[in-house]
Amino acid sequence: GIGPRDIDRVIGIVKAYVTRVGAGPFPTELFDEVGDYLVDVGHEYGTNTGRRRRPGWLDAVMLRYAARVNSLSELAITKLDVLDQLETIRVCVAYEADGERHDQLPYHQSVLHRAIPIYEDLPGWGVDLSDITERSQLPREAEDYLAFVEHQVGVPVDMVGIGPGRHQVLRFAV
Repeated sequence: GIGPRDIDRVIGIVKAYVTRVGAGPFPTELFDEVGDYLVDVGHEYGTNTGRRRRPGWLDAVMLRYAARVNSLSELAITKLDVLDQLETIRVCVAYEADGERHDQLPYHQSVLHRAIPIYEDLPGWGVDLSDITERSQLPREAEDYLAFVEHQVGVPVDMVGIGPGRHQVLRFAV
């Protein structure tokens, strides 16, 4: 086995938006044209079944929980390019359920069925990111989005996927 002291980095890999397969609570799920856009542009269909994935906005509440329980040292955000043409990008920063604000994941999953997402809206960048080769070329709005996610989750972003190709990954020095 590998001893815990032999691991010095734990990278959490997350899309710039969220998808879910199958039933279950999904507070940020989108049932509108933005959801259709994320599915179409992000090719969000099951590999084996071809089944449409359920799309939603990035959920910082869930991501904070995942970062904490997995001791993440950094994040790799994939599919940032899928957000290229969106005018506004939303990030869920908390939930409201039963008259209470939840900044952390509620103790019981049943609360998620009643959770209403509380969003922060960020401006989109309207620029095709797929040809960018270094961080300095990112539009300010894309940088602001990444900084916002870092702040919300408390974990630095080390890698960003800006297209489907293996070469379309920006590495940041964390």
